[in-house]
Amino acid sequence: MEGVPMKLFSPFLLVALAAAFSTSMQAGTVRWSPRQANAWYAKQPWLVGANFVPASAINQLEMWQADTFDPVEIDRELGWARQLGFNTMRVFLHNLAWRQDPEGFLERVDQFLALCKKHHIRPLLVLLDDVWNPDPKIGPQPAPRAGVHNSGWVQSPGRAVVGNEKRWPEVKPYIQAVIGKFRKDRRVLAWDLYNEPGNLNNDYYRPREPKNKETLSLGLLAKVFEWAREVDHSQPLTAGVWTGDWRPDKLSPLNKFQLDHSDVISFHRYADFATTKRDSETLLAYGRPVICTEYMARPMGSTFAELLPFFKAHKIGAINWGFVAGKTNTIHAWNTWDKPDRGEPRVWFHDVLRADGTPYRTSEANLIRQLTGTH
Repeated sequence: MEGVPMKLFSPFLLVALAAAFSTSMQAGTVRWSPRQANAWYAKQPWLVGANFVPASAINQLEMWQADTFDPVEIDRELGWARQLGFNTMRVFLHNLAWRQDPEGFLERVDQFLALCKKHHIRPLLVLLDDVWNPDPKIGPQPAPRAGVHNSGWVQSPGRAVVGNEKRWPEVKPYIQAVIGKFRKDRRVLAWDLYNEPGNLNNDYYRPREPKNKETLSLGLLAKVFEWAREVDHSQPLTAGVWTGDWRPDKLSPLNKFQLDHSDVISFHRYADFATTKRDSETLLAYGRPVICTEYMARPMGSTFAELLPFFKAHKIGAINWGFVAGKTNTIHAWNTWDKPDRGEPRVWFHDVLRADGTPYRTSEANLIRQLTGTH
């Protein structure tokens, strides 16, 4: 869900904040050592899968609220995923779905994990998100805007909380309740604490974002790592880098914080082979496991044919954006916010399968099966 470059940081303030956060984190928590992280990763298969929301849901809230949670659809789509050889999925949760119905929400997550286990899939669960609509609301979600990419996706916790430091503690019970419930659960692969922190989004939403969102998101991210590490969890924590230059001497304060505090490194890159290879090798040099948690935007040169063999050769986890085409409309490109598509685009931006489970491109499905050893 990258798509929109981040503005430049205010260097002095953000560097100072990052240093302060780093000091406080080191004092109160323990990050996995490279040896521990690599030992964990050595026990994992090559991780390959997709970012998952069922075709029947426009966003995280529609996926997880009791009235629209659809285990039949989820079961069917996870079965299709397993037929391709996928063994993981990246799945977004939402703090408002938990706050509305804490017990029921956790029961639905448990039900989802049971369906994942049935299909031999271990998901990576995402707790917060800074992308698209900054004003999430519980209850019925809007219908998709025809031809517009991710027209209904919502942030978590959203600008009202991110933009007000006094409200950050509201997020702690959610973080600790979810991780605490599943902290020793082998069905959970890892915890992705915060998707694309600091993303200012496109021209449609940017005017509604806090003016100092980069600083605020870094501050909240630091607290989320702290709260997560207070729970005695068995799975690794990560927060993926998604913008900028990741070489050690070129890191922004946010990127440095993410790389310094993640047990396993994760990243997003919607780019051609040469760029993705360069950036992947930069991250591999940090000496920790590396998982690409977002890639595959066909018109941008980010394709299965170009990238999957490289990812497999270096045991870089490969989790593309989108699985079954549905209400998120991610077959359409980012720029459809400005000019909606009329009908199905000639080249899909994201997604792998049509609503009936047939592949958008048979050649892609065959390649995925070949590389995952699925027959």
